[in-house]
Amino acid sequence: MSFWDFFWLLLIWLPLMMLWGFALVDIFRRDDLKGWLKALWVVVVILLPFLGTLIYLIVRPVGATPAERDAIDEGSRAFVAKYTPDNSAEQLRVLSDLHDRGKLTDAEFTAEKARVLGAAPTA
Repeated sequence: MSFWDFFWLLLIWLPLMMLWGFALVDIFRRDDLKGWLKALWVVVVILLPFLGTLIYLIVRPVGATPAERDAIDEGSRAFVAKYTPDNSAEQLRVLSDLHDRGKLTDAEFTAEKARVLGAAPTA
């Protein structure tokens, strides 16, 4: 085996084979595709290895497997926890800022301020 044969095998064909394999495994792991649609995607990926795999990866929606949906949900919760004010003073500051910029009406500001302070809103 020459150097160039090894080079093409290692850097081109091996990654492509892995990509095709991962695409096929992903097709079977998805729970949003029914049986006949999975079979169609398998046929497309096998018969058109380059183009079929590329089309599948472009068309594939995010959150197609339960593990991905759990990861997206956990990431969303972490984002909200990181950027949500955790004390009353910070919440009041954010509400005041929104009210000053005109994003909250006087009634909305009063209702939200009462909710943060734990008092009954005054109308």
